[in-house]
Amino acid sequence: MEATAQTQAKPRAQTAARHERRQIGARWLLDGHIWLMMAFLYAPIAVLVLFSFTTDSFGVRWTGFTFDWYAKLLDDARLITATLNSLKVAAISTFFSTVLGTLGALALERFRFPGRAAVDGLIYMPIIIPEIVMGLSLLAFFSCVFDIIEFFTGMKLKMSMVTVVLAHITFSISFVVVVVRASLRGFDRRLEEAAADLGAGPWRTFWNITFPLILPGIIGGALLAFTLSLDDFIISFFTSGPGNPLLPTEVYASVKRAITPKINAISTIMLVVSISLIGLSQLLQRKRT
Repeated sequence: MEATAQTQAKPRAQTAARHERRQIGARWLLDGHIWLMMAFLYAPIAVLVLFSFTTDSFGVRWTGFTFDWYAKLLDDARLITATLNSLKVAAISTFFSTVLGTLGALALERFRFPGRAAVDGLIYMPIIIPEIVMGLSLLAFFSCVFDIIEFFTGMKLKMSMVTVVLAHITFSISFVVVVVRASLRGFDRRLEEAAADLGAGPWRTFWNITFPLILPGIIGGALLAFTLSLDDFIISFFTSGPGNPLLPTEVYASVKRAITPKINAISTIMLVVSISLIGLSQLLQRKRT
């Protein structure tokens, strides 16, 4: 009996050992795949940041460490103008897209009305369609509107900062709606019902109960909209027009003229700002949940 038990236990032990070896091999393959994927995604960014500190005038070789390229950014008047323009556009478009997006999220999440399903689907269109299509469609739309205005009034309008702001509001609203709706889905409606039972009206209930609880989601959506507006190139390129430099388009134009570590420096600053804003947005949304 004892010999039979030992004979049966031996194959089971061998099978368990083979299974453990397979698990170890699979874990190594998975870890290796993750590290290769991370290197593929972030190695170019790391190189960009590294060469923003090089002393090489072309920014393609490491010849020494310096902060001079960051200091020289302050002497570039056109780049500073483009940065200020981008900040203005991002701030204005973020304000309007946050207000409109929050109202849209409340309407879609709280009310039932004819065409709600269609509106719900259309909200995602600016998110899923290619940005080049969005830019071309906005360019065609503004051109058509300008032609109509010129026909009836004789006024000749052209692309300006106003068209850029309107374009950024158009694609930012969808992102705000998605983020705010996520906050509303986790909202406990019994709190509003309790406030109503205590005599609070709809307006007071909204400002004292609903708004404070969804505020992290609203701020997260606003930060996401600000980041997308600040980083956007394609839509800004199609809707800005001549004489209205924006930071992404100015960086693109500078690269076409000559590649210098100054471009690496401004790109690094944009990268840090974008990561900080997105990280803050995620932190606020996690705090809400």
